[in-house]
Amino acid sequence: MFAISPVQPMLFEQRPIFVKRDDLLHPDFSGNKARKFYHFLSHDFGHITRLVASGSAQANSLYSMSVLAKQQGWQFDYYVSHISDFILQNPNGNYAAAIANGANIIDVSQLNLGNQYQQMHLDDVVQYIVASEYANENSLLHIPEGGRCEYAETGVAILATEMIDWAQLRNTKELKIFLPSGTGTTAAYLNKQVMQQLVSNNSKGINIEVLTCSTVGGDDYLRQQFSQLVTPEYFPTIVNDGRKYHFGKLTQRCFDMWQTVCRSGIEFELLYDPVGFLVLKHYLQQHPHWDGDILYVHQGGVLGNQTMLPRYQRKFGHIG
Repeated sequence: MFAISPVQPMLFEQRPIFVKRDDLLHPDFSGNKARKFYHFLSHDFGHITRLVASGSAQANSLYSMSVLAKQQGWQFDYYVSHISDFILQNPNGNYAAAIANGANIIDVSQLNLGNQYQQMHLDDVVQYIVASEYANENSLLHIPEGGRCEYAETGVAILATEMIDWAQLRNTKELKIFLPSGTGTTAAYLNKQVMQQLVSNNSKGINIEVLTCSTVGGDDYLRQQFSQLVTPEYFPTIVNDGRKYHFGKLTQRCFDMWQTVCRSGIEFELLYDPVGFLVLKHYLQQHPHWDGDILYVHQGGVLGNQTMLPRYQRKFGHIG
């Protein structure tokens, strides 16, 4: 369904790395969303009439799922913890594109759910809503926040195959695959698939390690997310730079890093990639003599820059 995404060389911190351009897979299902939602695009879900999901009002998954629902003829209810007045008054980016595709975006803070749900995580609130409001719907498909479900493994397995094939064609002996994580779904399933495929293919003489970093909630939170998807032997290696990043918080360090990597000629997104490259920079500084290959996974999401970049520019000024 999707062509094999290309691998492009890039100079980072005075050394060559490679970028897996999953952002080029498809205009509507780019990056990890193409991988996570591949199962729904390649299998028959004819009994489904409604899709329910949750996340932020500018999530890349919101847009991709709105396209999926539109293509399949499903109703699409998407729950968010809040919608800012600015977005409501100036709809753009993923939010506006999803609305145009027919998404019904519901602010749970405006629902009469009772005080006990005010402090709960959005995923838990939506689980309650699904159990109570959609209990009689047998034609319902519920995808947790960030596409964190077992169906995501189907597409991520193909990504793992593409990466192993690339490494073998390049005759790579030591490869570090690096990607920043939100829910950790892609990283967890990628590491599991790489490990299993290397064994099943009897691929000797090649060592591949999947590295990831947390962009939401810290390393312990990320391990908790992994545990809902895979057993501990398949946990990818979590690395950090000694800082805890707050998802969506604007910092000069992140903005500077984003501007730096975009000068490579590749546009990266502004939520995950700045943190990813900051942590990768620290990792390379800590391992100055490691001379294997680095393969950074570009997970798409650049449509979100339409809203994130103006926020950064309002706070830190325009790009020089």
